[in-house]
Parts: sequence; structure tokens; C-alpha cells
Amino acid sequence: MRTDNDGVYNSRAESDAMDSSKPPRRNSSGYPHAVKFYIDEGSLGRTVADFLVPALNERLPALVIATPAHRTLIADELARRDVNVRRLEDDGDLQMLDAEQTLALFMAGNEPDRVRFEATVNGLIERACKGRRDCPVRAYGEMVDVLWKRGTTDAAIRLEILWNRIATDAKFSLLCGYAVGSFYKQIASNPTFQTVCDQHNHIIPAGKTA
Repeated sequence: MRTDNDGVYNSRAESDAMDSSKPPRRNSSGYPHAVKFYIDEGSLGRTVADFLVPALNERLPALVIATPAHRTLIADELARRDVNVRRLEDDGDLQMLDAEQTLALFMAGNEPDRVRFEATVNGLIERACKGRRDCPVRAYGEMVDVLWKRGTTDAAIRLEILWNRIATDAKFSLLCGYAVGSFYKQIASNPTFQTVCDQHNHIIPAGKTA
């Protein structure tokens, strides 16, 4: 692995991500599973807004599963782009969910339960689509980062794998967010960082927004 200008280690898969002229590669369902590594929260908010706004402008559904602070950050960034967050929430086109509370719906001890996870995500997608058949959903989530910060790195990787598995059946694009601070002390020697990168088909390094 090498580093970018922020000194952040990037995976071998990052060469395409560094070239903004290349579209994100897609998983087997045809929809991207991207990851954003961030240092400052402002860049996180901009990246998430860049990801969500095109869908919201088309009245396609979007999910945000994040900490309270980040939900506020994202809502503020969307509002700066003339997105009527309150109206979209009232209409059900934008769901802002708490990461810890959503995790609690499917965790079994320190591990995500596959059956409960699939039931949770499918329920969210069904509620978002409101009976529409052709209904691609965009979702931003940081439950994986919550697990990583708890020290349950295996559970975070397992959750990434579950997201990829459910993506083979559901129409959604997923953006995950990880704080770079979660990796600094172990990034050079711990292969789990590469494992996290390998679960995604598009990597947005710190210092980049797309």
C-alpha cells in the first residue's frame, strides 16, 4: 500500500478511485459499494451530499445511517445545496437513522446476525420504495465505523460482507464512512485495513470528495 498527500494509506485498488474520470466500479448487482476515509468531518459531509443529492433531486429514496452529529452535519450540507430535508423526511424519501440504534436491531453479541440484518435492511428498502418496482436506493452508513471504534474489527468486516451479499438482490448504492483516526495506529501492520478496502469497489481517500 502507498500513501496520499495526507499520509493516509490507500489500497492497491485505489488507482481507479484517484482518477475522477473513471466511474466507480460496480458489484455483482450493478450498483457501487464505495468507502470514504476521512480526516475532517467537513469533507465527509461534502462527500455524502455529493452521493445523495443526484438521487434526491430525482425523488429517489436515500438512507443515512449515522451518528447524531453526522446526521446533523449531512442535513446541514444538504440544506446548503437547496435540498428540503424536512420535506423529504416527511415524504419518506429520506430516512435519517441512528447508527447505534440500527446496529442494535441485528447484532447478536459482538457479531451481526445475517438473518436479522437482511430483515432490517430489506425493511428499510421496502419502506423507502413505498411499493415502487424500479427503485434504486442510495444509502450512506457508518455502522461499520462504529463497530471498528469499539474494537470489534471482525464484526465490521463481517458487516461489510453482509452488505455485499444483500446487494446481489437489492437495488442500492452504498457509501460507507470510516474515520482515518480509527486506523492510524495499526494501518501499517494490520492486514484488516486491506481487508476493509477489498470489500469495496470504489475508494475515496482522505482529502478527496469523489
